[in-house]
Amino acid sequence: MRKFVTAVVLAWLAVTAQAEYAMETVAEGLDFPWSIAFLPDGSMLVTERNGGLRIIRNGALDAEAIAGVPRAYVAGQGGLFDVVLDPGFEQNRTLYLSFAHGDRKANATRVVRAVFDGQSLVDVEVIFTATPTKDTPHHYGGRMAFLPDGTLLLTTGEGFNYREQAQLLDNHFGKIIRINTDGSVPEDNPFLDSPDALPEIWSYGHRNPQGIVVMPDTGDVFVHEHGPRGGDELNLIEPGNNYGWPAITYGIDYSGARISPYTELPGMEQPLIYWVPSIAPAGMAEFRGDLLVAALAEKTLRLIRIEDGEVAGQEVMIGDPGERIRDVRQGIDGSIYLLTDSARGKVIRVVP
Repeated sequence: MRKFVTAVVLAWLAVTAQAEYAMETVAEGLDFPWSIAFLPDGSMLVTERNGGLRIIRNGALDAEAIAGVPRAYVAGQGGLFDVVLDPGFEQNRTLYLSFAHGDRKANATRVVRAVFDGQSLVDVEVIFTATPTKDTPHHYGGRMAFLPDGTLLLTTGEGFNYREQAQLLDNHFGKIIRINTDGSVPEDNPFLDSPDALPEIWSYGHRNPQGIVVMPDTGDVFVHEHGPRGGDELNLIEPGNNYGWPAITYGIDYSGARISPYTELPGMEQPLIYWVPSIAPAGMAEFRGDLLVAALAEKTLRLIRIEDGEVAGQEVMIGDPGERIRDVRQGIDGSIYLLTDSARGKVIRVVP
């Protein structure tokens, strides 16, 4: 079990420093924008939770959504989620989308790959659908990232009403999934030879992870996830490990009831840090070897300082711009970009 070496006081660390930043609106009028990806020509792709994939070219948002995007199940927290470019995008024009697929009675997190021809998606192919389906419109996960070996990681939530399933390996609830870009299973996945486990599983015991970063220099994988009422977590992910939900947690149920009497159990990993009360971490990005965390409930952008795979400190970098922050990314111009979580959502560029 990973030692909980970071002092718990970090979970309640007060603001240590806030520089002055200007925030320039790049685009607005987006319907709950969820993710952003930067194309080599400087254009930006933005997903909307309502199922639209939009593009910002030459500093202006195209009026029409990109054609060819698969239909998403839009309800509750369900909709279109992440957009990630293939490592070879400049040559193959391939990208990946995650979204809620299905209907009210049976839905799941799905991933497709497609070719972007500049105007629409073509050659759309389903490469992964979580199993089994569920009948709740909540907790899909849906964030993606590439490992240095070219395999794709995907986070999945535990469906809200199915939290016990996060501890079982015969389903995709509350897991981190690792697949090849064609949807096949890598030969070194940790549960490949376990007869009662689904082979795509890379780690388990997660609640609703909505931030994932693969550090470019080390390959370390950091994931944050929403806790219930308190207990949001940041974890360093190792393949095959169990991250505890719901057997261990630092949060309580929304009703105030206790979910588990345990915060530690043998064989279950401790978070690097946890937040009580919840900040509701959403997107996450690497920034100069550290992590930027967008917070929905707290309405902040936090800087998490990383040293040797551990948290060395944290601070509020941008405090409450007045809106919930859904995603944070660093653009190819080096600037930090934020997405605000509203029916009139914005893309904001942060300028020191």
